[in-house]
Amino acid sequence: MAAATRARRPERREEPLSRERIVEAAIELLDEAGEGGLTFRALAQRLSTGPGAIYWHVTGKDELLGAATDAVVGGAMTAAGDAAEADATPQEAVRALALGVFDAIDVHPWIGAQLARAPAQSPLLRVFEHLGRQVQALGVPHAAQFTAASALLNYILGVGGQNAANARHHRPGASRTEFLGAVSDSWANLDAEEYAFTRGVADQLRDHDDREEFLAGIDLVVAGITARW
Repeated sequence: MAAATRARRPERREEPLSRERIVEAAIELLDEAGEGGLTFRALAQRLSTGPGAIYWHVTGKDELLGAATDAVVGGAMTAAGDAAEADATPQEAVRALALGVFDAIDVHPWIGAQLARAPAQSPLLRVFEHLGRQVQALGVPHAAQFTAASALLNYILGVGGQNAANARHHRPGASRTEFLGAVSDSWANLDAEEYAFTRGVADQLRDHDDREEFLAGIDLVVAGITARW
């Protein structure tokens, strides 16, 4: 009788394996261990499945990296679109997208290398397309639109990638403040004649905010574009 009256526990359902779940797990591995840590063996262990089941959804690592990049960049672009007002100016739209990509690279450092490695792939093309439309809205002549959009894209990827690289080079356990302080001190002690400018801005390095500096650079590029054309 005791067994008959015992409440039955609901059966636990395992999450079905899907391409979306595989990509999510791949992003987790990439964030934790970088591209070198993304193997189908590690992915299969994380998903509690066999490599064969994963190959049913993706053909190989290159496709998986592309899908992971696409997911992160797509999310950043959606968030940037939500952040920008419906009546946002082209400058404001560029700032929102640029900051979205910058933050995505900061959170997922492997993204920068993936975007730079395969410029013909769709994630980068979507960013380029959005920038290009804002360049058109700024009134840039057709003959100069490629140059203007490329300048913005290269700035975003370059600064975002460098920021991610700096973060990876932090001494384990050191804060950003400690890292910048150490670099600032090294700049301040450079040869006064050979590195006069660098020594002069050492304190600015110590106190700067990465995101604010990044957006200030975007504003400079956009101002240059609007002044030039």
